[in-house]
Amino acid sequence: MHVPDGFIDAPVSVATGAVAAAAVAVSLRGARRELDERTAPLAGLVAAFIFAVQMLNFPVAAGTSGHLLGGALAAILVGPFTGVLCVSVVLLMQGILFADGGLTALGVNITNMAVVTTVVAYAVFRGLVKLLPRKRRSITVSAFAAAVISVPAAAVAFTLIYWIGGTTDVPIGQVFTAMVGVHLLIGIGEATITALTVGAVIAVRPDLVYGARGLTAPLKLRVNGELVDTPAAEPVPVAARSHRRVWLVGLAASLVLAGFVSFYASANPDGLEKVAADKGIDAKAEDHAAADSPLADYGVEGLDNARMSGGLAGVIGVGVTVVAGTGIFWTVRRRRTPETSAPGASASGTSPSETSSVAPGNSA
Repeated sequence: MHVPDGFIDAPVSVATGAVAAAAVAVSLRGARRELDERTAPLAGLVAAFIFAVQMLNFPVAAGTSGHLLGGALAAILVGPFTGVLCVSVVLLMQGILFADGGLTALGVNITNMAVVTTVVAYAVFRGLVKLLPRKRRSITVSAFAAAVISVPAAAVAFTLIYWIGGTTDVPIGQVFTAMVGVHLLIGIGEATITALTVGAVIAVRPDLVYGARGLTAPLKLRVNGELVDTPAAEPVPVAARSHRRVWLVGLAASLVLAGFVSFYASANPDGLEKVAADKGIDAKAEDHAAADSPLADYGVEGLDNARMSGGLAGVIGVGVTVVAGTGIFWTVRRRRTPETSAPGASASGTSPSETSSVAPGNSA
């Protein structure tokens, strides 16, 4: 889904750049409400994890591969506003350091891959969790469905942008059918990765999953034939809970995925590359402005060993992304005002000190 330079004309590229800039500005403001003692240390890690998993292209059909977009995963783990910023950080690092996604198309890529996926996914996710029982399984099921829908939604967004500003004369109906068809398949892979990751975090630290906040159901006891709420337990202060273990495990997993597992990723073109080649969308594609980067195409210049070159590039990418992301999110966190820090100010309607675990059941 990384759009290269030359696919979209200059006026539409500028317009989508303005849209992306506005979305990032709104997200920076909204992230002040989301980033608290739980999410601030992990937001940079989420960005690094998305970077790592995006290196793992998986086969989908007929010489085509796909990879995680990450909007759904980021929105559910750290919140929709912070999620937009996470994916935007990843796209910026990829475009500048690895020549992946055109620099003139950065606005298109942020709009498609960060804004559309995150907004669509979180809207679907919140709608489903309100309908399903308040259980941990409902969170993972909702995450799966939200991720499935977010990927073809991004494909539709690209098709609309291409319809307005495409640089080649290709029937839009053909582009729409091909893009949505292949990205429906990619969406299944996206959903599987998202649900497994969200489920793994919920299993060990449900309080760290932004999308699970406010879903704790009160324990019921039957007294004289009637169900009554049990007395509320004293919440454990967030500051007393260590994030270090989760952070270290997540960072280690990201480094292993990017530094080792990525070598075994599918070499087939991804969904957009395949459609572009088949339909002639890439006829006016331009060389990347950062094509001479020492890390271009996810390899280290001067290293002839492909395994070592790709692995080292992946490790560098994870390191740069986690440092850049953590710096941005801690800066945003420190800019919180009394209004955004007040109880109930977060988008989920819970205060930073409120417990967030999802009840395994509703009665006893």
